[in-house]
Amino acid sequence: MAGYDNKMLLPQESGTRGVLVAKNLPTTSFYGGRRFKTRSSRKSECVFGEMEDRGRSFSALNCIDLSSPDIHESVSLLKQACLDCGFFYVVNHGISQEFMDEVFSQSKRFFTLPLTEKMKLLRNEKNRGYTPVLDELLDPENQVNGDYKEGYYIGVEIPADDPKSEKPFCGPNVWPAADILPGWRQTMEKFHPEALEVGKAVARIIALALDLQCDFFDKPEMLGKISDPSKGIYGAGAHSDYGLITLLATDDILGLQICKDKDAKPQTWEYVAPLKG
Repeated sequence: MAGYDNKMLLPQESGTRGVLVAKNLPTTSFYGGRRFKTRSSRKSECVFGEMEDRGRSFSALNCIDLSSPDIHESVSLLKQACLDCGFFYVVNHGISQEFMDEVFSQSKRFFTLPLTEKMKLLRNEKNRGYTPVLDELLDPENQVNGDYKEGYYIGVEIPADDPKSEKPFCGPNVWPAADILPGWRQTMEKFHPEALEVGKAVARIIALALDLQCDFFDKPEMLGKISDPSKGIYGAGAHSDYGLITLLATDDILGLQICKDKDAKPQTWEYVAPLKG
């Protein structure tokens, strides 16, 4: 399983917006991409099929409905998705579309700040803060330079004088000044725990798919320029994420591609259509 965000980060005249990625780790990161209109979907499987849009190939993915009372169907769909390619949609997750729109709006406000302002919040040793364009290199075998994306990492807020802050990747977050981005911190502090709850809900289904107790992963010790592949230039290079699961909250911007068989020669990369809800 591997995937990369085939996109350029904010700002762009072509309508780019912020995309927020929440991992089932004590960190959350923000990315951006290109605009795309979603297509219709079916209730349970939400499979878009192999759609063609301007020559693009789209991947068919199972859809996990967290509001469904049929846990056996959810387990079956998730298990098949993990065995097939490792990717699936999550809908009816409990985070309102209105709030997601606000999160994206606030994310865009940050990434459209002047670079001098963003560099004041550069990511620290606790993996909290801003990562500029070219700072990360996800696929060194194929990339000629770093990723053409920006990022911003936040996590569970732990005061600097708390003994827990001495652990790796634990500590206080880095926040933009309130006079620069009023309301930004409050929005992200609200979003982070809600995203983590979605991660925990998905993890419980994963546990059942593995014939484990549904709360197995609830244990504290279980709890992170436009692409031109022909030139080795990527928004975010091909990679398999660290941690248990990655939750990618999308807006209507096309960008994510997945490879269902990373050992295939040659590899086949397919777009994943954005899905609301």
